[in-house]
Amino acid sequence: MSNKKLVLIRRILQTAFLLLFIYILWTTTYPLTGKIPSALFFNADPLIMITTALSERLLLPGLLGTFLLILLTFLGGRFFCGWICPLGTVIDFCGRIKRKKQVLEETENKKVRRVKFYILSGILISALFGIQIAWIVDPTVIMGRFVSLNLIPTTTLILDKFFIFILQTIEGRYEPLFDFYREMKASLLGVKTTYFSHSGIVFVFFLIITSAAFFISRLWCRTLCPLGAFYAVIAKHSRLRRVVDKCVDCGKCHTNCRMGAIKKDNIHYLSDECILCMDCIYECPPKSTRFTFKQGDLQSNTHASGISRRNFLIFLSTATLPLLGMGQKKPSLKDINIRHPRIIRPPAALKEEEFLNRCVRCGNCMKVCPTNGLQPVMVEAGSRSIWTPRLVPEIGYCEYNCTQCSQVCPTGAIKQLPLEQKQKVKLGIAKIDREICLPWKKNKECIVCEEHCPIPDKAIKIKEELINGKIVLRPEIDEDLCTGCAICQTKCPVEPRRAVKISPKKSDRF
Repeated sequence: MSNKKLVLIRRILQTAFLLLFIYILWTTTYPLTGKIPSALFFNADPLIMITTALSERLLLPGLLGTFLLILLTFLGGRFFCGWICPLGTVIDFCGRIKRKKQVLEETENKKVRRVKFYILSGILISALFGIQIAWIVDPTVIMGRFVSLNLIPTTTLILDKFFIFILQTIEGRYEPLFDFYREMKASLLGVKTTYFSHSGIVFVFFLIITSAAFFISRLWCRTLCPLGAFYAVIAKHSRLRRVVDKCVDCGKCHTNCRMGAIKKDNIHYLSDECILCMDCIYECPPKSTRFTFKQGDLQSNTHASGISRRNFLIFLSTATLPLLGMGQKKPSLKDINIRHPRIIRPPAALKEEEFLNRCVRCGNCMKVCPTNGLQPVMVEAGSRSIWTPRLVPEIGYCEYNCTQCSQVCPTGAIKQLPLEQKQKVKLGIAKIDREICLPWKKNKECIVCEEHCPIPDKAIKIKEELINGKIVLRPEIDEDLCTGCAICQTKCPVEPRRAVKISPKKSDRF
């Protein structure tokens, strides 16, 4: 490894960016205090930023980072895929577990790599018509969902249970270990161990993508990744190129290329498919393979196209069509027969149509919710709402003094509001079911909902009534004051069906 300096540097940077990605999401907790913005990687994702901007006909702050990455790709090729992408790094790690893999023939490679361009074209065309679907297959979002909804909760739970078990079983003095555990609780284990519904589906989706590398190197990247396709179109014209000065026809670079970018003659290669892993430099026996910016060194054998001219023109036309619609009015999504959900959205969420387009299903808001109340939707509100956040009062409520979901949203699907304004935003209206409420149905004493109501003037009023010679305190909802924060439903002692329920009918949408 010592003589493979570029490969070593790449692996170090890959690991560093992956750990940074995990660290950013891991340390985004309540309250947010001077930490790295959790939207950093998402705002630098061209696929997410551009398709969201196109579908909503607006300019997002993250577009600046996007254009910087596009410029760097034009100069250095698909370095993002091979050196930075968190999902690509995990796929590479999985690929190293099983060294011997199937090598696709050039004709097979040519067929499968077209798919990602068709997927990208479909995503861009959908954005033109006001529908953002990049979140389904964007690698940054896929990785973010896995880290937030699977990795962090599972790791914190296992470590916490492990320390508790050790502390309970060790006899005698264990103050140093207990002190260490307290330090861990204040840092690594300080993240609230949370439960997310449907997290198993997120994990299976992630597992399928990464485990494919056991059989064919970077199968996801070369076949399905639309972000890779986006970078490939730019990298086709990059200034950095591979040059082979003297080939001995050993076939190693062709056989071992993880993207199948090097052709069978070992000299020609697809510049748009190369992710600059640098393996071919060190696998070349005469050490005659190199990468250069000097155009005078380039020969015809270093320039080849990953897609045919005809397919490239088709892709280019579909990719530029949305740009023509940037100044046009966004199509009305009401004409597409969207089923409006009967679910509680996070506070200050945009109107449903805009929310569905702007939300990239990254899981940031759900992971950072201090009560664990925000949960992913599956089919409860239609297929277009899959993995968007909703508040589930049976699990948690909207914390009165919290605005974190809006602060970590990378696309503004949840509008940032000052705390004073957010505290007045209605998520819905509380309703009391008098048929199961203890004071109303059984004349029992219970004012739990009123005690927990965070509104200063109390949105839940207590009404005194004389029943059979006994004064009974019965709760009533003041709909003008109620914000639908759902703490009353969460804390209600009546089970399994709570006596207080939040209806999203009168919710404020921005």
